[in-house]
Amino acid sequence: MRLTTKGRFAVTAMMDIALQEGVKPVTLGDISERQRISLSYLEQLFGKLRRSSLVTSVRGPGGGYRINQPITSITVGEIIRAVDEIVDATQCGGLKNCKDDKECITHDLWTGLNEHIFDYMDTVRLSDLVERRLFKMKGIQPVKFEKRN
Repeated sequence: MRLTTKGRFAVTAMMDIALQEGVKPVTLGDISERQRISLSYLEQLFGKLRRSSLVTSVRGPGGGYRINQPITSITVGEIIRAVDEIVDATQCGGLKNCKDDKECITHDLWTGLNEHIFDYMDTVRLSDLVERRLFKMKGIQPVKFEKRN
């Protein structure tokens, strides 16, 4: 099980914009340069982020992207789901055909792990990530992420 680059890059790009927020719209070229992510890959991701209403585009000179909601209301889980990322610890993709077309004996364990991963990702807000990053930039060691209810 792993999170692919699609989800990682989407979260990284959203963080990049959040860290720049308030100055002006952020161009994908700037994100590409700062984060070393392919511009064409970012274009694909931002089409999905825009359709999910997480970002909005500003056209014309000085245009780019802005986050469309307060960063306190956007979770990592939302970002990952917006780009159609699948985080799945099962071998079968949830189809229950893991072993000889039948459910394997550990299927429920891996399904439960999937649920916990997204439960956790849904508790971590974009604002939490930005705050941690700003602390680190100031040389302050942030506290560990705590699960919120």
